Amino acid sequence: MASPFSSATLVRSTLNSKLNPTKSLLSVSESCSRGANCVKCASSTVNVSGWSAAANYAGLRGVAAAGLSGKTAVLKRFLRSRVGVVRCATVEEIEAEKSSIEKDVKGRMEKTIETVRSNFNSIRTGRANPAMLDKIEVEYYGSPVNLKSIAQISTPDASSLLVQPYDKSSLKDIEKAIVNSDLGLTPNNDGEVIRLSVPQLTTERRKELSKFVAKQAEEGKVALRNIRRDGIKAYDKLKKEKKLSEDIVKDLSSDVQKLTDEYVNKIDNLYKEKEKELLKV
Repeated sequence: MASPFSSATLVRSTLNSKLNPTKSLLSVSESCSRGANCVKCASSTVNVSGWSAAANYAGLRGVAAAGLSGKTAVLKRFLRSRVGVVRCATVEEIEAEKSSIEKDVKGRMEKTIETVRSNFNSIRTGRANPAMLDKIEVEYYGSPVNLKSIAQISTPDASSLLVQPYDKSSLKDIEKAIVNSDLGLTPNNDGEVIRLSVPQLTTERRKELSKFVAKQAEEGKVALRNIRRDGIKAYDKLKKEKKLSEDIVKDLSSDVQKLTDEYVNKIDNLYKEKEKELLKV
């Protein structure tokens, strides 16, 4: 992406930083004793008629050069090497960058919510729920796979889970994975299916899990705030590159804050729902 265009800076760097841009840029008449009345010198003046800068391209136009003290070829080569087209950011490109930042921020916040929800679902509450086994990974033919991808999980009643593998040869591997998990459940393998009995939680255990859920909710909020910080930083970068004005960046930063507040509220709702489930006897 090219930098914003400044015509005054380009003229000085192109021809001579010491020349006054309001006068003819190159002239030999000043060094001639006859001054501007000299016919020979009059034809040796280089005039730059103007610069044009648009949102899309900026170009140098109207450059006419003649011989200068016998160094015509050198001067022409000099001018040819400096005259050209400078690429500037278009409005569409700036809008695309802005939209990309917005999309990235919202996408990452959605993933954070999904992570928090998944973590909450994997915590057992004394009531059977297939989501309790969401994080169980089984070593299947040498590769770790999610339990749900190789078995059907159901709830015959409120206090038990039934795991029916698609491939019966994986029963022992599934049993081992459940035993090694932190669910605290004892699988019953009858050679066809695995049954899991979900015991009621003690009051003390419910309080421990409630604190754990609160901690996970706070970690989710921290992740959202970090995403907000990254989004605002990206907008500030566009401001430094002169692609967005300060007022627009303030408005966009305010929008990011509103979006953050919205997702923080979602985490609060998930936490309240899980805490209520945990403390319900």
